Amino acid sequence: MSWQNNQTLGRDFLLSDLFQGTSAPWTFFALTLLDLLVALLGNTTIIILIRADPHLHSPMYFLLGQLSLMDLLYISTFVPKMALDFLSGDHLISFFGCSTQMFLFTTLMGSECLLLAVMAYDRYVAICHPLHYAIRMRPKVCTLLVLTSWLGALLNALIHVIYTLNLPYCASREIHHFFCEIPALLKLVCTDTSQYEKGIFVSGLIFFLSPFSAILASYGRILFTVLGMGSSLGLRKALATCSSHMIVVSLFYGTSIIKYFLPKSYNSAEQDEVLSAFYTILTPMLNPLIYSLRNSDVTRALRRVLGKCGT
Repeated sequence: MSWQNNQTLGRDFLLSDLFQGTSAPWTFFALTLLDLLVALLGNTTIIILIRADPHLHSPMYFLLGQLSLMDLLYISTFVPKMALDFLSGDHLISFFGCSTQMFLFTTLMGSECLLLAVMAYDRYVAICHPLHYAIRMRPKVCTLLVLTSWLGALLNALIHVIYTLNLPYCASREIHHFFCEIPALLKLVCTDTSQYEKGIFVSGLIFFLSPFSAILASYGRILFTVLGMGSSLGLRKALATCSSHMIVVSLFYGTSIIKYFLPKSYNSAEQDEVLSAFYTILTPMLNPLIYSLRNSDVTRALRRVLGKCGT
């Protein structure tokens, strides 16, 4: 009996190798490690700056700190395991490890969708209702919104992961993906999952399209309000304030909607892996760069902290 047949007898799964599917696996492996280091450094720096600098103790930066925390968890969940698998050549993942990856991914995906909508609402209140901003976005409200994002996504993930892992799996445990994701595991199930997939679609509408619609509505209202002022300076300030968030939303939601809401015939397994790599590996690295390079408050806070360290 071959090694691959032996592994199907246990409860382990076999992941695909993202790097071996490329023309230069060691080059992409090195770039991924560089991406990991930049993401860890960038997101950790933003979290430390927001906690250390009183000028950043505002709802906007509190929410940005939560986004950085999510990005840290995102990239720490997948890249270290991918790197170890590539170096060892062993792509097995235990039943518990697969469960953990699925739970963390589903939780983080859902919570980031909701958090980005909360961040858009924060900018909407700041620009369209500045006199009410201190009341509408007071600390208790911000904390409640963030907790709702985390707990709502956690509950959704718990339901889906428990259900998915209790389905009957076929002899093959080879997942055609570089991490454990619910749609990839459903392809290994030995029963009809069409009804459950409808439930996943409804869940996607709640956690993807609903927040995305709220984001579009918020920025549409911001644009309408600023244009109504008839001030080009006001328009530039509004765009400067919101542009970083709009870029992050475009990157995150764009790839997610292409993967999860286009017909399956549009995407092959390889294309799904590329899209997944974009928002699990690249986006956590890009987000802190987008916010730090385009945000004068963050760059000034960094200079102040570095200045204190140098004295």
